[in-house]
Amino acid sequence: MDELWEEQPREGGAPATADEEQALSLPFLSEPEPGKSPAVKAVRKAFKGTAHLSNLLPTGTVLTFQVLSPVFTNDGKCKTDVAKMTTFVLLFLCAFLCFLQSFTDSFRDEKGKVRYGMATFRGLWIIDGLPSSLQPTDAENFRIRFLDFVHASLSFFVFVAVAMFDKNVVSCFCPTPSEEMEEFMASVPVAVGIICSILFLLFPTRRRGIGFPTSGR
Repeated sequence: MDELWEEQPREGGAPATADEEQALSLPFLSEPEPGKSPAVKAVRKAFKGTAHLSNLLPTGTVLTFQVLSPVFTNDGKCKTDVAKMTTFVLLFLCAFLCFLQSFTDSFRDEKGKVRYGMATFRGLWIIDGLPSSLQPTDAENFRIRFLDFVHASLSFFVFVAVAMFDKNVVSCFCPTPSEEMEEFMASVPVAVGIICSILFLLFPTRRRGIGFPTSGR
């Protein structure tokens, strides 16, 4: 057995050096680390864009609407004008929340606790804490920008598109739609969703408001 561990002579009779022996024992260290391929980079960008999209789409409001929609519409029947009115109020409130949540943001105070606030033209109006928990110089970074109105409008239209797909809402306001109306309600929401999704991916937001992932700031 000891003969197996004897040093093998190199060609010409010279023994192997220490560096060569280490390279032979750990061959993976001598190979260069492969770079990231274009496919890997594309997949990473796709996942990153999907994360931005999931942050911007009004998923929480849509879920609330889908839960309350059968109750307010009486499973799409809406036998009275009161049912139609309450359903319209529900649609308006959910759409307004989708618009409003684009202006919410969060930060961490000195103790590391997450604080939420509403963006204004002067800074951030803190909802669940003291105004002194955010420095005036840092508050300027949370001011309302034009991109916030773009995101808010897109969220509003996305919710309207989702609401047009809800069978209870369609049966409530249009129980016997014409053929043209059916084509309109089948194509327009899809087009709105695709366009808004592309714009969301092209212009991501830095805000982490209510219902968004916790802010690292």
